[in-house]
Amino acid sequence: TTVTLDAVDLQWAIILQIFMLIWYSPVEHLTVRNLTFRGPLEKLTEYAFQPLLSSVEQLISLDGSMKALTLEHVRNKVYYFNQGILYRQFSEMNIANLTIADAYMPHMLCPNRTSSFQCLNFSHNALTDELFQNCGTLVDLKLLILQKNKFESLRKVSFMTSRMKSLTYLDMSNNLLRHDGAGVQCQWAESLAELDLSSNQLVDAVFECLPANVQKLSLRNNQISNVPSGVAELKSLEELNLASNRLADLPGCGGFTSLQFLNVEMNSILTPSADFFQSCPRVRELQAGHNPFQCSCELQAFIRLERRSGGKLFGWPAAYVCEYPEGLRGTELKDFHLSPLACNTTLLLVTALLLT
Repeated sequence: TTVTLDAVDLQWAIILQIFMLIWYSPVEHLTVRNLTFRGPLEKLTEYAFQPLLSSVEQLISLDGSMKALTLEHVRNKVYYFNQGILYRQFSEMNIANLTIADAYMPHMLCPNRTSSFQCLNFSHNALTDELFQNCGTLVDLKLLILQKNKFESLRKVSFMTSRMKSLTYLDMSNNLLRHDGAGVQCQWAESLAELDLSSNQLVDAVFECLPANVQKLSLRNNQISNVPSGVAELKSLEELNLASNRLADLPGCGGFTSLQFLNVEMNSILTPSADFFQSCPRVRELQAGHNPFQCSCELQAFIRLERRSGGKLFGWPAAYVCEYPEGLRGTELKDFHLSPLACNTTLLLVTALLLT
């Protein structure tokens, strides 16, 4: 039921014959890695290519045993044919899972009829914002993975999903996504529950363009410096990853009333707010380590917070280390102590007067 081919370097005509043979067999999962298809170039014009693809088009529209096709690390040494013909064959496949990864693929066509695809993985290609715009035939699609491509507009990505009625997971990490805000409306699939926007070029305005029903959101490794209050009402959000951004403090939970897990590691937080768990009562775990903590009187309240939180600070104590002042650099927060006299100005003045 499962076949894997590796290091396939053949003429297109032979590769298609192999695909046709496997398609009529009991095989359910076909994986082809390091695939190179070639000419001979002087003979493989579009006119010679069309009959081969027509036979495949008849084949893939039939109900067969095939459930999943994976093509990884694909290289094309055929230059004299219309690639749109090939995209059409893949888009019309009657299978549940299709993966075409690391293939330099610049586009994929929307299926002409209601598609059986439930999972599409087009990671590490050259896809752009034009993918699946105004596409209403991917109604059964649940998982869509588009990491490591060339998407730029978060708004267009949202509209791409708007007609995918079953979509629950979307991975848009490692793209070139931006969102400038300024009243620009976004329209996401209502079913979208998990969204990965990590490693893009997003700033604070991203919170104006997020799916209303998202439960798990990753904005790791962007350029976010603040979580605007009163902008995003994400009442279903349970997990939020803001690691490796530019935050100067812990965000509040005004718009995230269901938040349970928050990751703000590797930001620019010097003195985190001590009232975090009061403003975010449902949070069960806070990851705030690996920030450049400034060990001063203001930090004492945060250290006391750890003692009262009952182990809610993930990575404590190893990940929580003083960065400033230089004399305390490398000291774990659990070992940092200042006397009440040093941190209480009034008490210090009274004591000085009494001594005087």
